Amino acid sequence: MAHEKLEFPMPASPAVVFDAFHHHLWRARWDSLVSKTEVAGGAPCPFVGAVTENTGAGGLRGLSMRTRFVSYDRPQLAAASMLGRSFPFTRWAASMRHRDAGPGQSVLIYTYSFEVGPAAVRWLLAPVVERVFIRQTRRRFARLHDFLALHVGEVQRWQQHARPSLDGHLGVLDQP
Repeated sequence: MAHEKLEFPMPASPAVVFDAFHHHLWRARWDSLVSKTEVAGGAPCPFVGAVTENTGAGGLRGLSMRTRFVSYDRPQLAAASMLGRSFPFTRWAASMRHRDAGPGQSVLIYTYSFEVGPAAVRWLLAPVVERVFIRQTRRRFARLHDFLALHVGEVQRWQQHARPSLDGHLGVLDQP
């Protein structure tokens, strides 16, 4: 089973990074790993118990994964695990913690674990999948960093407008 913790410095507060990742209106503007992500029922962001459908982007377009959020504590922690299977994954779970690193800075701590299959070829498949996963994860969070470096003010203005719904964890705004 693959398991690792990766840390990514971010040019924004934990709340800004959290919302830029989890609110789909922002995520669609920067995320290189998914071409489409949505919460069952149409909510603009996940919540504890929410089921999401995620479709890969680019060379990973064929990968689709359903997840259930087991934690969603804005702006500190979000965690989800895969429902069912999605080749090559037989099990997958990840969490994102956010640590304040001074004014306008934070660290995104991404912890994941997964297992690939089928079991008969796991020994061959696992190292390849782990290398691709780490490379794509680093690329993804570099894109989030670059997006925030240019658009942190835009996200902050949106947060001020959305404050009542953000405090309720679901959010209702569709437009930045």
